[in-house]
Amino acid sequence: MNDMREVEVVVVGAGQAGLSSAYHLRRAGLEPDRDFVVLDHSPAPGGAWQFRWPSLTYGKVHGMHALPGMELTGADPARASSEVIGEYFARYERTFGLRVRRPVDVRAVREGPGGRLSVESSDGTWATRALISATGTWDRPFWPRYRGQETFRGRQLHTAQYPGPEAFAGQRVIVVGGGASGTQHLLEIAPYAAATTWVTRRTPVFREGPFDEEAGRAAVALVEERVRQGLPPRSVVSVTGLPLNDAIRRGLADGVLDRQPMFDRITPDGVEWEDGRRVAADVILWATGFRPAVDHLAPLRLREPGGGIRIEGTRAVADPRVHLVGYGPSASTIGANRAGRAAVRDIGRLPAREEPAAA
Repeated sequence: MNDMREVEVVVVGAGQAGLSSAYHLRRAGLEPDRDFVVLDHSPAPGGAWQFRWPSLTYGKVHGMHALPGMELTGADPARASSEVIGEYFARYERTFGLRVRRPVDVRAVREGPGGRLSVESSDGTWATRALISATGTWDRPFWPRYRGQETFRGRQLHTAQYPGPEAFAGQRVIVVGGGASGTQHLLEIAPYAAATTWVTRRTPVFREGPFDEEAGRAAVALVEERVRQGLPPRSVVSVTGLPLNDAIRRGLADGVLDRQPMFDRITPDGVEWEDGRRVAADVILWATGFRPAVDHLAPLRLREPGGGIRIEGTRAVADPRVHLVGYGPSASTIGANRAGRAAVRDIGRLPAREEPAAA
């Protein structure tokens, strides 16, 4: 306990949500390293963006909202989003003096001394009055399990490992998943691959027309209702549908986005359905999304019977000292900004630590 450092707030993660939170902590008068720390396990600034595939250029990024207090202007749409956003986040950290500590792995958050939380990390332990968990989902890729999966002789990889379309030249590729990543992968890979097959569990829903503010609020409200009930959050995209833009229209017209129902089993050479239909494949690309990276919170036992963490606003109902930003309804970039501000405001309402009485 002698080497435990005390701060008012620990922020875990330095993506959009974590940096927004740190910005609002500074605006509230808290000083980095003295009153709060930001711990990030990534090797460099950029959050999950730094790991995105090279062909995801900044011009292809949907709805990237600027961090509070600093606009992202003049970015070349042809540059890789990992470079553009990585440089932007680095500049943001310097400008506001956020002093992010990295690479630091947060291993566990437990009940600590004096009513504080104990945050155990690869860079030591902090005792904190409040915790902002802004760990996102990138570290928890979801891999579904299907019969025969271990027999497949080809390559299986997840969106988190996607290297870009050139790596699939001349190969037969099955893309699994009906979200934005799945359609982007298919449209990129098709010109290089020998053949592509698109498989989804549910029939994809394509959204016509603009996605206005009212529609956005309605979508976020649906996701928010799940986390209020303690259910695992779904992505905002899962309730909004896929935007029917020009690239999607071309993919539908030329047959690249010819969706097939989910196969029943994986064979050594591909996949097959109960009706006997088969598709041979060299690669199965799982564009099946991610789950919240919240294992570090397990010692606090915040999960509800439904499998999720019930939150009100950003606060965990089971422990008001814990705030989750970039979780569920705040997983979008604009939502993360708002959640960071809301979390800091809520933390300001926590009772101050009682000082021991003089002898």
